Amino acid sequence: MKLKPPPNSSSSSSQTLTATDAKLLVRETLRISADLASSPYVTSVGSVPENASFGVVDREFVDSSLRLLCCEEIDGRRWKYFADESVGSEQLNLKKKKKNAIRAVSLHSPQAPAEEFMSFIRSYVVPEGFPDSVTPSYVPYMTWRALKHFFGGAMGVFTTQTLLNSVGVSKHRTTPGAVAINWILKDGAGRVGKMLYARQGKKFDYDLKQLRFAGDLLMELGAGVELVTAVVPQFFLPLACAANVAKNVGAVTSTSTRTPIYKAFAKGENIGDVTAKGECVGNLADLLGTGLSILISKRNPSLVKTFAFLSFGYVFSSYREVKSVVLHTLNRARFTVAVESFLRTGRVPTLQDGNSREDIFNFPWRQHRPIVLGPRFKEAFQDPNSYLSVKPIFEKEHYIVTYNPSKENIYVLLKDQAKSDDVLKAAFHGHVLLHIIRSCTNKQSSSRKQHEDEHSASLLSTADLQAYVAESYKMVSALYIPFKSKAKEQGWVMSESLLNPGRARLCEMTTHDT
Repeated sequence: MKLKPPPNSSSSSSQTLTATDAKLLVRETLRISADLASSPYVTSVGSVPENASFGVVDREFVDSSLRLLCCEEIDGRRWKYFADESVGSEQLNLKKKKKNAIRAVSLHSPQAPAEEFMSFIRSYVVPEGFPDSVTPSYVPYMTWRALKHFFGGAMGVFTTQTLLNSVGVSKHRTTPGAVAINWILKDGAGRVGKMLYARQGKKFDYDLKQLRFAGDLLMELGAGVELVTAVVPQFFLPLACAANVAKNVGAVTSTSTRTPIYKAFAKGENIGDVTAKGECVGNLADLLGTGLSILISKRNPSLVKTFAFLSFGYVFSSYREVKSVVLHTLNRARFTVAVESFLRTGRVPTLQDGNSREDIFNFPWRQHRPIVLGPRFKEAFQDPNSYLSVKPIFEKEHYIVTYNPSKENIYVLLKDQAKSDDVLKAAFHGHVLLHIIRSCTNKQSSSRKQHEDEHSASLLSTADLQAYVAESYKMVSALYIPFKSKAKEQGWVMSESLLNPGRARLCEMTTHDT
């Protein structure tokens, strides 16, 4: 509605007066609306779209009553905060009493119940800032970890039921006191086994993946022994003790290797958050497996078939879980993969490739290893001439590398002056010598019969061995620095701390020793 201009006014002044009056009316209307908006059920500014048209009234006059202060974002959702600048001291005092001087306006429509529920679940199972706060290998690892705990939780129902039946709880074949004593002895044996196995110490860092998988195998072995008590309940105590020892050793391995794995996933200082969410995922999957197993157990399924299925699922999930871990450090297995690939192709594998090719079944207690790092002197040399022939080659080095034909092993002896880089270089030299000997053996076998090939390595003379060692020394001098450089480019941490050398060291002879 337009106001009529005074008869003596021009048309332009008439339009200006009309616009001024309209602005005053709108300003007063917005001030009254702001008072009504103090109710929690009224959204004052959120209902005004940004592209709304007010005719002759500009957007700045709408904002003149509720002025924008700032914007805020929380987990992808945004809010705007407005300051109420209504004119009038009485009105202002009223607003101060009602504490409505600042208004918050959400820029998002309310989430659906399903979305709210998923947001609630994500707050418990994924770290803050996901996926930017963790490495890409975090998702496959947690997927297989959840499956492993699901099968483990399901298995726990059947093993517990079997143990209770075997000890006599369900059929009341024994007194409650005897049942309690047997159960306490079973748990006590498991704790003793846990303490004894803890002496492995730094092996949990050296061969992390191998020990983690071995611990899961022990867990399944313990579950199988517990199920055997159903067949021979008269041997409940020894079988239950053995099973609990195996399961507790597996638990120690899982606990000891957990932190280094989570540390590999964390970006920045969020290892606590990653650990907490990872454990939550495991517990949630365990509860789901337990609930499903309780429902299945009421139908009295075949114990053998059930154990075979759940055990296969547990072991396979454990294997895939360990294989999905991508570590930046070089232990014996990953160092072997990196050096052998470099000697064959001239390239160092990527972190993903090197970890995927790591041998998980190369357990640390295996006796036969082609390269022995830090052995005793009497293990490396079978006669004095073999030592005296290679000693001059390594006068300037803090290590000695040799080959023992009778044991078919490369021995890398460390001197007492050996530092971190010396140990790494010595291990690299051992792989180079092994590569040369195998190459020469393969060339010789092509012109010999199969039975001669089996003993070709053991026919090395002292002169041949000295020649191989001298050739390997030249190769190491030319290749070691490029190997380190290419390994660092791929993201590998070049450190000897995880190569686990022996404690023996060659020391200089003094006048007192002579």
